[in-house]
Amino acid sequence: MKSRTKTMLALTLSLGLAAAAQAQSPAPDNTKTNANATNSTAKSSTADGQANDASDVNLTKQIRRRVMDDKSLSTYAHNVKIVAVNGAVTLNGVVRDSREKDLVAAKAEEVAGKGKVTNLLKVAPPK
Repeated sequence: MKSRTKTMLALTLSLGLAAAAQAQSPAPDNTKTNANATNSTAKSSTADGQANDASDVNLTKQIRRRVMDDKSLSTYAHNVKIVAVNGAVTLNGVVRDSREKDLVAAKAEEVAGKGKVTNLLKVAPPK
């Protein structure tokens, strides 16, 4: 009986320690980087600068779909900000490397057209 109690106590303790370790790990967060990017650009390059114009919403949706469909891209790249205002697209956020930066921009240009994309994406520093 005592060994069973000890086993249950050990199991409870180990589960508690595992939960505590997960709680201490911060979630990925690009808030500071995104705030810096938007402070140095025009208001129209932020999500709140995009009006609900149907053609701009559709443009953003098409670009987002292409980015999300590319499973070779990281979660960072899948979460970049895509803002369209009067057909002009601005990309903001952080990607893992220069390949992703170029690939996301190329996907946006395929939809919006050459010369209509402002690429403000930043490459994440190496860990």
